[in-house]
Amino acid sequence: MEVNGYKIEPGADLEGADLRRANLAGVKLAGANLRNANLAGANLDSADLEGADLAGANLRRANLAGANLDSADLEGVNLRRARLVGAILRDANLAYAFLDGANLEGATMVDGTIHD
Repeated sequence: MEVNGYKIEPGADLEGADLRRANLAGVKLAGANLRNANLAGANLDSADLEGADLAGANLRRANLAGANLDSADLEGVNLRRARLVGAILRDANLAYAFLDGANLEGATMVDGTIHD
């Protein structure tokens, strides 16, 4: 799959990619490098982001409902007003993430890291 000229696949190098408002529902991006990517308003419903590196990414108002973020690096990520309903966040690193207004209803987080 290709979106905005970026190849969307497991392990993809999408560092700094501009994927604002992209429809990425159900995509498989396990182990992908999405550091500092702009995913503001993107639809990542049920996406597989297991082990993905999203450090510093902008996910403001993104839909991550049911997404698999198991072991993902979300350090410093902007999740303001993001929808994470039912998301899987086991072993995820949310250190210094911005979660103001994020909907985490039913999200699963075990052994993850969160810092203010």
